[in-house]
Amino acid sequence: MQASRGKLAQAACLADTCEVKKLVLFCSAIFLSAAFSPAEVNWLTDFDAAKAKAKSDHKLVLLEFTGSDWCSYCKLMQAEVFSKPQFQEYAAKNLILVELDFPRAKPQSDAVKKQNMKLASEYEIEGFPTLIVLNPEGKRVANFFGYIEGGPDAIIAALEKLRKS
Repeated sequence: MQASRGKLAQAACLADTCEVKKLVLFCSAIFLSAAFSPAEVNWLTDFDAAKAKAKSDHKLVLLEFTGSDWCSYCKLMQAEVFSKPQFQEYAAKNLILVELDFPRAKPQSDAVKKQNMKLASEYEIEGFPTLIVLNPEGKRVANFFGYIEGGPDAIIAALEKLRKS
């Protein structure tokens, strides 16, 4: 009886060890996937702060005029371009992103609404989505009107040409 209890205890200990190893392996996998996930991009809403950051970081500014909660092509751009790892990695290294949103249901401060209306007028925005690219000094260098086909690669190629010119 004593011998069978010993084997039973060994088996229980071995099972616990296997569970601990599985847990350590699982936690390691989560940690590694987080470490190698694409850089999270930050869309600013303060235009003046974005211009100052672009100037100090020597990056292009990408203004996105959008109707984020109602415009179907804006939603498509978000899903097929802006949310993709390739775009997020490129943007984190090379761009200051500014969302100038004109939502119908999403709450927005009066200051942001006023700023966005002023910029839409200044840049003569006639539809959504519209992307305006500014150089680090704040000068407009490109316009993109409507949905851009080709996923993140197409817009990255266009932005890279601007960045290198």
